Amino acid sequence: MALTGIEIFKKLPKTNCKDCGFPTCLAFAMSLAAGKVELDRCPHVSETAKAELSASSVPPIRQFSIGTGETAVTVGGETVEFRHEKTFVNKPPIALLITTDMTDEEIRGRAAAVKEMVYDRAGATLKLDMIALKDTGNNSDAFRALVKKSRELCNLPMILMSGNMDSLRAGVAELQDEKPLLCSVTPDNAEEMIPLLKESGCPVVARADGYDALCSLVEKLTAAELKDIVLDSGSRKLKKTFEEQVQIRRAALRKAFRPFGYPTITFPCEMTDDPAMEILIAATLAAKYSGIVVISCAAGENVFPLLLSRMNIFTDPQRPMATDPGIYPIGEPDENSPVLITTNFSLTYFIVAGEIESARVPAWLLIMDCEGYSVLTAWSAGKFTPDLISDFVKRTGIESKVARKALTIPGYTAHISGELEDTLKGWEILVGPREASHIPAYLKNYGSS
Repeated sequence: MALTGIEIFKKLPKTNCKDCGFPTCLAFAMSLAAGKVELDRCPHVSETAKAELSASSVPPIRQFSIGTGETAVTVGGETVEFRHEKTFVNKPPIALLITTDMTDEEIRGRAAAVKEMVYDRAGATLKLDMIALKDTGNNSDAFRALVKKSRELCNLPMILMSGNMDSLRAGVAELQDEKPLLCSVTPDNAEEMIPLLKESGCPVVARADGYDALCSLVEKLTAAELKDIVLDSGSRKLKKTFEEQVQIRRAALRKAFRPFGYPTITFPCEMTDDPAMEILIAATLAAKYSGIVVISCAAGENVFPLLLSRMNIFTDPQRPMATDPGIYPIGEPDENSPVLITTNFSLTYFIVAGEIESARVPAWLLIMDCEGYSVLTAWSAGKFTPDLISDFVKRTGIESKVARKALTIPGYTAHISGELEDTLKGWEILVGPREASHIPAYLKNYGSS
């Protein structure tokens, strides 16, 4: 049975040395109990305590990094089946497939697409995270050339896919210490792969058909002291893959079944030739519960919805997305430019800011901290009231930037305009439109109001 944080704390040194990266031993114990870290983070724990805590100190799904530096991706680490229970934490990296049978023009086009498909959405940056390089001809020279070229064109973590050991060795040699994910170790090549994995320190995909074979393969790898493992249950049909993803996740979380306590990888790129269907499959598997998703579609109109779907799944449902409060100049506003105010719910900010930009009327946009709530929700929760708005406006220092002290509030809060005028002395309170889409027309007539 898993131990509580307090029970784990009693077995720790209690020195609060911070060598584990946590401020106190109690904080470290709580993270151990939640399965977020491993016991070996504490360099001072006794051997006796290690033996007693071993079962409680291992996260249900191992977390580790692929790649190095700023572009490295983190996989695993999930502790719940459903995001409303806690939240999902490590969004599955999406990798774009490049193969050795592609022309130089195609390879360069895909690398360019990866760089171009970067989108700003509600304060988040949406982009592809990895490159999957596949050796379609089992030719080590061609594969090494592909790895080298892709590395020059695109600085992202890589998945090296080949059934040829020489190709994998060549790819690892080309990337040196960049920790690519090797795909795959199988029951047939395990004896040959294990020495390469130990020598390189690279994470690996363990692929086997069926639960029993996959379990045996993982146990063989862990017996060889290999820890950074990604699971591939072998299926390339959506229904079967979906079932396997769910069963593997449940086994790890509900039953603490260690052989399945690792992130998974899926290959929508190998499940269909229809780009739209591929993206639909990818979105389905990102939700349930693929740790890495490999796609072949490089069209922005298809990839963007997938990235957006993933963002929504991995946004904490208990914490609204919020924008930093403050003054946001849009265009190049001056002392005669209008001043508008709204809440710091990210979607509200980006919609309002976008409409102001489309009006081509420079303006000052005040974003007030309302804990990420939208306008009406913030007002009903007592976080967007005349007193608070008045205090916020004064603290921003916007008065020193404008000649006309006129503040436009959202149309849905028109009923607070009178009280706000009383509390915000010297300011004229204007009521803006209810719908953001009407902001451009409002701003174009602002001078006459």
